[in-house]
Amino acid sequence: MRKVPMTIGGAETLRTELNDLKSNVRPRITQAIAEAREHGDLKENAEYHAAREQQSFCEGRIKEIEGKLADSEIIDVKSIPATGKVIFGTTVTLYNIDKDVSVTYQIVGEDEADVKNAKISVGSPIARAIMGKGEGDEVSVNTPGGEVSYEIEKVEHL
Repeated sequence: MRKVPMTIGGAETLRTELNDLKSNVRPRITQAIAEAREHGDLKENAEYHAAREQQSFCEGRIKEIEGKLADSEIIDVKSIPATGKVIFGTTVTLYNIDKDVSVTYQIVGEDEADVKNAKISVGSPIARAIMGKGEGDEVSVNTPGGEVSYEIEKVEHL
C-alpha cells in the first residue's frame, strides 16, 4: 500500500481527535448506554438507540483515524533543505497575473485540506500545477472558472 503524505500538524490534529474520542467521548457514550439500559425495555427506548448510534459513529471514526495514521508518511518540511522549489508541505505565495492579487497556500495532504485556512490538497489542480516549480516560474491552472495564470512569488518551509 502506498503511504499518504501528511504534515506534522495534520498528524497532530488527528492524534488529538483520536485521544479525545478514546478518553472522553467513548466513556461518555458507554455511560449513556448503561443509563438507558436501566430504563427497561430496550425496543422502545429512544435514548438507548441514540446512544448506540453515537457509539457506532465514534468507533467508526476511531478506526478511520487509526487507519489514516497507519497509512500516512509524516513529512516535516522544516527538516528538508529549502531549494526554492515547491514540494509537499511548503507554503507558497502565488501572484494571480489576471487579477493582480497574491494568495498564499500551504500544500498539505488530502485530509488536511482547508481552503478557508489557506491549506490546499496536494492533489488539487493548483498544487499539481506548481509542484516542482520554483520562485519566478509562471504556471497556468485549469479551474472550473477557466484558465488562471500564476507566478510563484515565494516558496517557504514554515
